[in-house]
Amino acid sequence: MPEITEAELAPNVRALFLKALSAVQTNNHGYAVKLLQPVLKDAPAFLDGRKILRKCESIVTGGPKKAASVFGIKTGGSSFKSAIKKDPASAVVAIEVELEKDPYNSDLNDQLFEAFNALGLPDSAAFALETVRQGHPEHSKLMHKLAEFYLVREEPQKAADVYRDVIKHHPTDSVAIKGEKDCTARASMKSGGWSETAKMADLQRNKGEAAEIDAANRSGLTRDQLEDRRDRLIAKYNEDPNQLAVVKDLASIFEQLEDWDNSFTFYSWGFQLSNGDVALQTKAAHMKDKVGDAHMKALEERAKSNPDDPEVQAMLAERKATRIAEAVEESKRRVEINPTDPISRYELGQAYYNAGDFSNAIPHLQQAKRNPHIQSKVLLLLGRTFKAKGMLDMASKQLLDALADMHAMDNTKKEVLYEKGLIHEQMGDQEGALDSFKQIYEVDYGYRDVAQRVESSYT
Repeated sequence: MPEITEAELAPNVRALFLKALSAVQTNNHGYAVKLLQPVLKDAPAFLDGRKILRKCESIVTGGPKKAASVFGIKTGGSSFKSAIKKDPASAVVAIEVELEKDPYNSDLNDQLFEAFNALGLPDSAAFALETVRQGHPEHSKLMHKLAEFYLVREEPQKAADVYRDVIKHHPTDSVAIKGEKDCTARASMKSGGWSETAKMADLQRNKGEAAEIDAANRSGLTRDQLEDRRDRLIAKYNEDPNQLAVVKDLASIFEQLEDWDNSFTFYSWGFQLSNGDVALQTKAAHMKDKVGDAHMKALEERAKSNPDDPEVQAMLAERKATRIAEAVEESKRRVEINPTDPISRYELGQAYYNAGDFSNAIPHLQQAKRNPHIQSKVLLLLGRTFKAKGMLDMASKQLLDALADMHAMDNTKKEVLYEKGLIHEQMGDQEGALDSFKQIYEVDYGYRDVAQRVESSYT
């Protein structure tokens, strides 16, 4: 059973699908879900429709729910294993009904993966595990399963990308570390048309090319090595500016050299060459932010050196206001592209906070709490947002929630404790304030003004 496109849908099914698209366009996502379920029941191989269904479900349910297992092995859900063996097509329909409540459920998506495999729909099977990767990338067992699936399908670059995500969440995973390196090498060989059993040394044109490949695969290059590689890549780029791999390498090299302007230029060009690679688009946006930050820093230094120059001070004030407005618009654009991404939500909440629009910041920060890896700093900013609105009791509650999952006294915990102390102080709770400051004092005497605050309480 091959995957099908919209054009291959039966006329009555296509009419229902178009009705669902109209519901999506009017932001009636709940109704779209109800329309798409029967579409996929009649056309289980319609992958594009399933992707739209998953996005709508994510919006309706509020995105990924907190996993029940820290190791990401299972998050609960019904078992359809026997149904998959007997009638995988019916099992897919039943699993979809359950996924409507929790579209990122790892156990259900794993079973959906098995059902699609049984139906001979590999792209749909991959999408099931990619859904887990989007919602719960820390689930190493299923991420390894996805990477191995891509390897079986001779898609080493996709496998390398998955292993790279595993390493982000599990830096000591030796299997993922080795897998990422091996898959990256295999992807390079595949793109170069090399036989996997051939010896790379015999296929490389000369020792210079061998050294370049070796340098590209090493991390921690010195600045001189980076500049040397940059110059050789520029020569290749000048020969053919449409080589995506060269453009991406140049963008990365410029990023490592902190040449933000050129990095932005090449990531942007890479995005155009790639026909819409969202990862490259995101990189370009971040480099644009870096360019703006660098220009702002230079202007701040100039204003600091010329405190009595009203023109420079006015330029700085205007630029700050413009940057804040630009940050809000750019963050809104990123959320529109990927509305279920908690990091994008956090960045938009932060942009609204910086703009002084605290009411608009709150809902985005609340959605960003879904990502456990940024939860502490989200709660810190949420606490500051409530504080700015004068809602001190709610601000204190956010910081207490942040502290509940923080054990080591790192900089983030110190920041949370200090902010909590200030809030207690503002509430007139001197004992609570002092308790927060003392916790920092015990481990870091020089942190801000905690020493003066704590010691003055004894006099």
